[in-house]
Amino acid sequence: MDISIVIPLYNESESVKLFGDQLNAGLSKTGKSFEIIFVDDGSKDNTFVELKNLKQRISHVKIVKLRTNQGKSTAYNAGFEYCKGDYVITMDGDLQDDPSDIPRIIKKIEEGYDVVIGWKHGGKGSLSRTIPSICFNLLVSLFTGLKIHDVNCPFRIFKRHALKNIYLYGELYRFIPVLLYRRGYRIAEVPVKNNPRRFGRSKYGISRFMKGVLDLVTLLFLSHYTDRPLHLFGFGGILLLMTGFCLDTFLALRGLFVTGKIGHQSALLLGVFLMIVGIQFISIGLLGELLINRLKSDNKDYNVEEIL
Repeated sequence: MDISIVIPLYNESESVKLFGDQLNAGLSKTGKSFEIIFVDDGSKDNTFVELKNLKQRISHVKIVKLRTNQGKSTAYNAGFEYCKGDYVITMDGDLQDDPSDIPRIIKKIEEGYDVVIGWKHGGKGSLSRTIPSICFNLLVSLFTGLKIHDVNCPFRIFKRHALKNIYLYGELYRFIPVLLYRRGYRIAEVPVKNNPRRFGRSKYGISRFMKGVLDLVTLLFLSHYTDRPLHLFGFGGILLLMTGFCLDTFLALRGLFVTGKIGHQSALLLGVFLMIVGIQFISIGLLGELLINRLKSDNKDYNVEEIL
């Protein structure tokens, strides 16, 4: 199998027939073997019925139906598990991603990249969507070092072996390019069309931007401190411990040699409190190191590109 298309769907019954026909027509022109995997993420409308009707007409269609709505990350995991293509393409099923762009991203990945991300450089819509998107992508570029314009674009193509090295949960599907970039995969981007949504309502806006910022904090923590939690908790712990120790030492020396009594009681208690909290932070970091050591002792944590 040359190409697998993975499309998560949630309450997109009105789009299924039209998008499936467009996708099948576009892929048939590539001259490559392909499969189209729709993941019904517990839709509450007639999405699954429309998918079954589509499958009766198009033999390349596969359907993975989840019992409940579990989120886009889980839907991607399910789709990736059942795909067989050498290349895996992800798209949204709301008709905003244009199948006519598929040959262009295939051509780009065949230049030697592991991942190619679509860049929806036009047609973002209202300012309530455009401004949060620009700000979010600037933050991602600043904190991760990955210089692409549209990290959250769902139109992507991967070499299948790259997807074996990630597991998605929560909202981490937004950061698939960042996760792969951190593991050394070669990433490029190409401009793609952004068609207006024809059915339903957009889920993007200011609230999604705030959730994205929180997810970025999670990603940075996982990227930098998963294997070394003591570096995070230990630094803060040592800072608090030394601050408390220096404060109480100053009060003690001042009391012994100047005033004849150990300073202000609240300041003394503050120093003791800071030392206790500092020790707790260091202890949390050490416990984290013990857990990481036990978990990784039997697992390989390296990513081999090739063996000659």
